Amino acid sequence: MRDSDIEVRRRVREGDRETFGELYEEFARAVLNHALRLTGNWQTAEDVMSETFLAAWRNRARVREDGGTLLPWLLGIATHKAENARRSTRRRQLFLARQPGPDTVEDFAPQAAGRIDDARRLRAVQASLSRLRQHEREVLALCVWSGLDYQQTAEALGVSVGTVRSRLSRARTKLARLAEENLAGEKLGEQDLADRNGAKRTLANRHLAERNLAGQDTEPRTTRGEMTSAAALAAVPARKELA
Repeated sequence: MRDSDIEVRRRVREGDRETFGELYEEFARAVLNHALRLTGNWQTAEDVMSETFLAAWRNRARVREDGGTLLPWLLGIATHKAENARRSTRRRQLFLARQPGPDTVEDFAPQAAGRIDDARRLRAVQASLSRLRQHEREVLALCVWSGLDYQQTAEALGVSVGTVRSRLSRARTKLARLAEENLAGEKLGEQDLADRNGAKRTLANRHLAERNLAGQDTEPRTTRGEMTSAAALAAVPARKELA
């Protein structure tokens, strides 16, 4: 704990806008990244970040003057806001699923290509995270990706350090198992693709062989002016029978 952290806490409690602005500049990116990992959506994460700092300003009087950095406090707020956003998104998706689909409009923004690539990676992460329980996702995001220690994570979530340790252990075990399942699934998919390609090649070779055999059974073509042996035999005058 630094003396500057205590001073920042005191100034935030007193409503010092300049200090709060510095707090935003220092931790906005960390809050955004945390929200992005929990929601898997850029726009939602940006909304969560905005709501987090708005809620922090409104609840600044709750900040204790003793303590370290305010990042755990901000990430704790962001965690709750992200979960609320996830629930709201699920409700909205269920509603839209029952409505006629609108015409899609392609995004031609310069940053679209980069965001599409990032979105693929996020979907891969979300595919695994979505199979974890909510409290396991939260402790994993705080400890592993946001870099908080056990005590800071406990402060952010309002639980004990022992609870943080046990949740993190379970989350890591499950993620390891999910990673193995995903790897096995990828290998199975590659093998299935290879089998399908092999079957296609076998079928193509069979058709080619059948065409070659069929070509051997047909009457050979003659060039202009030539006569087949059967035609030549028919053209020879029949000999008169001997008396």
